[in-house]
Amino acid sequence: MITEGLKGRDFLRLQDFSKAEIETMLEVGLQLKADNTMRRYHDDVLRRRTLFMMFFNPSLRTRNSFEAGIYQLGGHAHFLEPSATRLPTLEGEDLGYASERIVDMARVLSRMGDAIAVRILGDVVGWEYDKAFRIIQEFARGSQVPVINMEDNIYHPCQGMADAMTLWEMFGKKLNGRKIGVTWTYGTSPKKPIAPHHDFMYVASLFGADVVFSHPAEMRIDPEIEAQIKANAEASGGSYTVSDRMEDACEGSDIVYAKNYVCLDLLPPVTKEPQKDEMMKLFGKYTGWIADEKRMNMAKPDAQYMHCLPCERGAEVSNEVLDGKWGYACYDEAENRLHAQKGVMACIVP
Repeated sequence: MITEGLKGRDFLRLQDFSKAEIETMLEVGLQLKADNTMRRYHDDVLRRRTLFMMFFNPSLRTRNSFEAGIYQLGGHAHFLEPSATRLPTLEGEDLGYASERIVDMARVLSRMGDAIAVRILGDVVGWEYDKAFRIIQEFARGSQVPVINMEDNIYHPCQGMADAMTLWEMFGKKLNGRKIGVTWTYGTSPKKPIAPHHDFMYVASLFGADVVFSHPAEMRIDPEIEAQIKANAEASGGSYTVSDRMEDACEGSDIVYAKNYVCLDLLPPVTKEPQKDEMMKLFGKYTGWIADEKRMNMAKPDAQYMHCLPCERGAEVSNEVLDGKWGYACYDEAENRLHAQKGVMACIVP
């Protein structure tokens, strides 16, 4: 495997890697997936390597895909629940004997293992938009081994890699001429992060797709991420269009990626505290924004629905869509968390 320039690197966000480097990690992941299907195992790739996983939030796909992935490559994962350690804190947040500076924790763990993975977002950081990413960056600053971002409020690079792998498997490496419809949907919780939308559109635009993004006017994404998506589209020969009609994302699409996410203008730092009640009132204006049969029938006959999961049935997507002919890509996407992350780990863990 050709991994020059990747060994020892942190995996904090996709923007830290060139298109060629992302392609390399995806190609490694796809080769590992193919070999695993043929019962050709690669448990010598990361033999005896240790991955420390710190989860501040619940997880099904992320935890199990990393544990299975490092095991299949010959290593072992340690599940670190923050409540079982002293509270990891940034400078200025010390709580005496109840906390430990993140940089110190990272220095210790990196002397005991070969990589550290962190997932932190949402209520854990009071929905302060960039705090979770700053915490992960602080782990990287203190660590002597690669740090992997398993999701924060802004970025979900592991999900983005799985999304890209799924799109590659359906359409090939070049997505030029493929319409990828991306849309906000209604949801019954004010706690769904925007990070999956950011990274899905980032990778789709990176590989030349025509991205059509539909959302109510109030449901903007991060303007810096949006600028990066536009730049990707221009460089790759794709396009990026925004609409306030969900139907515009669905009509004639090869993919409909439909998911709820939080309103950034009702969260810190725009507001002092998360305005969850106001957010639910806002969501209530758009209860009709759901990926249902009517909207999926607007897409191409062989179109697929995608969502990072877990999805909210009856709010984000109908049972008929998820359980019908449109839904299988969701589960390919979930499975590919395993294979994409194996590609990342095989490339960056020394």
